[in-house]
Amino acid sequence: MINMYIIAGLGNPGRKYMYTRHNVGFDVIDLLAAKHGIGVNRKKFKGAVGMGRIKGHEVMLLKPLTYMNLSGMSVLDAVEYYRTEYENLMVIHDDVDLELGRIRIRRSGSAGTHNGMRSVIYQLQTEDFPRLRLGIGRPTEGEDLSFYVTGRFSKEERNIINETENRAVLAVEAFISDGLEAAMGLYNG
Repeated sequence: MINMYIIAGLGNPGRKYMYTRHNVGFDVIDLLAAKHGIGVNRKKFKGAVGMGRIKGHEVMLLKPLTYMNLSGMSVLDAVEYYRTEYENLMVIHDDVDLELGRIRIRRSGSAGTHNGMRSVIYQLQTEDFPRLRLGIGRPTEGEDLSFYVTGRFSKEERNIINETENRAVLAVEAFISDGLEAAMGLYNG
C-alpha cells in the first residue's frame, strides 16, 4: 500500500456547472490546489488529477469528470491504482440536508439523496470512508431538487459558501496532518 491521500471533490464538468451548488466539491479541490501549488490538470482515472504534498504528505487531488452520477468510477480507478486505504480517502460533496454554510465530516455513512455519493459507495462496495459534506440548504417548497442543486448561489449565499469552502480547506488539511478524529473535533461545530 502506498500511503497516499486521495482527496476527491465531486461536481459536474463544464462551464455550465461552474459555481453551482452541486460543484462545491470541485471548488474545494480548486482552493486546495491553489493554496498548495498543485496543478489539477492531468487527465487520468476519468478525472482531472493533481499530485503534490499537503502538510508533508503525498496527496492526489481528484475531480471526477464523469458527471456526478458516475463519480464512483473515477474514485475507484484512483483508489485501486494507488491501493489507497479507504481511511486515506476523503470525498467532498454538497449536502441539501445541511443548512447553508455548515460542514460535517463523517467517518462513514449512507449516500442520502446524493447520487454522486451513491455512485462512490456502489463502486467501492463500502460506506466506510471519510467524507466532508458542505451544506447548501434545501430547495423551496415545490422546487425541483435537480434544478436546485445545478443552480447557482445568490450573492448572499455565495458569500456564505465562500467562507464555508475556505473552512473545508482547513478541515481537509487537519484530516491529512492530524487525522480524522482531530478534524471532526475541530470542524463539526
